[in-house]
Order: sequence, then C-alpha cells, then structure tokens
Amino acid sequence: MPTSPIDDIRALSPAIRTMAPLTEQDRGVPPALIEQLAELGVFRLAAPRDCGGLETEPATLVEIFEELGRADGSTGWCAMIGAATSMALGHLPRNTATDLLRDPRFLIAGVAAPLGRATPVDGGYRVSGRWSFASACHHATWLVGGVVTPAGARLAVLDAAEVSIHDTWDVAGLRGTGSHDFSADDVFVPAERTFSLAEPPQQTGPLYAFPALSLLALGIGAVALGIARAAIEDFSEHARAKRSPLTGEPVAAKPGVRVAVAEATALHGSGLAYLLSSVRTARTDTAGRAALRLAICTATRNAARAVDLVYNAAGGTAVYDSSPLQRHFRDVHVATQHAMVSGDVTETVGAVLLGLGDTVPTARL
Repeated sequence: MPTSPIDDIRALSPAIRTMAPLTEQDRGVPPALIEQLAELGVFRLAAPRDCGGLETEPATLVEIFEELGRADGSTGWCAMIGAATSMALGHLPRNTATDLLRDPRFLIAGVAAPLGRATPVDGGYRVSGRWSFASACHHATWLVGGVVTPAGARLAVLDAAEVSIHDTWDVAGLRGTGSHDFSADDVFVPAERTFSLAEPPQQTGPLYAFPALSLLALGIGAVALGIARAAIEDFSEHARAKRSPLTGEPVAAKPGVRVAVAEATALHGSGLAYLLSSVRTARTDTAGRAALRLAICTATRNAARAVDLVYNAAGGTAVYDSSPLQRHFRDVHVATQHAMVSGDVTETVGAVLLGLGDTVPTARL
C-alpha cells in the first residue's frame, strides 16, 4: 500500500534527528539527507501536479513541515523553504515548469526581496544583484531572486550553476540551514523564467488560489511548532530520567517542572490548531489574508514561548552542547526573527482588524 508524504517523513525522522548535531556543525544539511528528501518528493510538494509536482494542500504542508521541524529545526527549515518555493512553478508556463521538474534532484530556493536589477534584452533579462538569507542555497538547482525591472518588481528563476554563493551564515541558531548570500553578475534569464506574485498564477488549482505570501510564510510557523514539540519531548525525557541530588526524586516530581510541561504543551497545541484552522478556512480578501498571517505569527510566537518554558525549567543542564534543548532554544528564536512573522506584520494585521487598513501597506499580507 502506498504511503503518504507525512508517513514517509515520520519514517525518516529518526535519521534526521540523529544527524542534527552534524547538520549544525557543518552549517548545512548533509547531501545524502537532501537526496533522501528529494526522493520523497519534499522539494516538489507545492509544484503543479501536471508538471511533475505533488500540488499538496496547504494544511498537509503544515503537518509535514511541523514533523520535519520536530526532527531537526535546520533540516525542517531547508525542506520547508524548498517545498514552499516550489509554488513558484505554478506561476511559470507549463512547459517551463515541466522542464525544471525533470531533474530528480530538483530543489528551488531563493529570496523574494527585490535586491537585484533586471535589464530587458531580447528574450528575457540580464540580471545582477546580491541576496541574503538564501536557505539551502548550496543544495539548490534553481534560485529565485527578486529583481527590479523598468516595469516594476519581478522574481527571476536563476540557474544555480550561474550564481556565486558567499559564506555569510555564521549565526546563533538554525546554523544548519546554510542561509548564505548569493549573487548574480549579468546573468541572462529567459522571460519565461520570470514572474510576479501580483499577477494571476498560470495554474488554476486550489493550491494556487491560496494567498501566495501566506503559502510562503506558513512553513515558518509550522517548523517553529515542530521545534517546540521536540523541545517538550526532550525535556520530558530529561525530567523523567534525571534525579535531584538532594531528594533523589525525578526532576519530574517538581511542581514547577510539571507546570512548565503543561503550559508548553498547551502553547504548542493551541498554536498548531489555530494555524491549521486558519489555513483550512483561508480567504484571499484583505481581512482573510490578515487573519491567516495572524495565525502564522501566533504559531511562531507560541512555539518560542513553549521552548522558553522548558528551557528555563531545565536549569543549568540545558546550556551544555550535549543537551538538545540549547539547540532548540537557539533555533526557534532565529525563526522568530524572520520578516514574515515580524512585528510589522502583526501591526498591519491589527490595522486591518481595526478598520484602518488604508493606513498601512496591506500588500505585505
């Protein structure tokens, strides 16, 4: 009987978890693990089905990303970036998308911020620029870069072999994402490999009717929640196994420890339920997009608060490299720094909820 994507990920999770220290040490997901994720179709989860993708519904994406984040924050993040960015192929001509997906190692990543320049030429554009925070760029076969053209902002899909990667990712958490800078110097990009999220997608399935920025953002909340679940599980194991040197009782006997686990579990569960409910009832109007982005931001913050609770309850043992809690703590707090879950987003949501949407740039939703 064929397995579902989430079953495949759960089967691979123990191996991902075992490799997590190496992933962090090398500041990148092991190539062999990337190959396994590619074989499972993770990097084409949001690509059009009739072009060779899986066109997975958003709620299922949340469940997959949460499970991957539980296995390892960095691996989950890279898988999420590759999977979510594959939605870009729904905005490309069908023949172009099909050509890109023929590669069994297909992995598209990149940066949407319009930090590059695109000069129109016959058949396309000459693209130059430098983009930061390009997670999984060392493993990508294609990299998206936001560019400014004379007619406005677009997204260009660049051949990864034609860009340069700059080793810049020396950070506190999510170290294994390899989110370095990449640059292009006068690279030709055919017009059919450029698109704008402001224009209707070329695919018409339900996935591509979902708010595009929210589809790219929902994985942040999901991976963060996965990190929180891992932290709760790891702390619970620690609390049951470790004994107080004074009383000889398990740490789990302490009232404060029990409260921390209960509150952290509630934060994780409520964040996940809120996110899934919002994804399943998503609307494309401004109020609907605002509601969805609020759920994504809340999920991310709930995850960080949950990790903080168990990290603090663990005491001094949590600061050692041998404890996975210190990695979960660092990883989840880097996730909260992403622009798509920033205070600017929640401010915009608040303005929409108060009927003041005309005072803020709702296009960021």
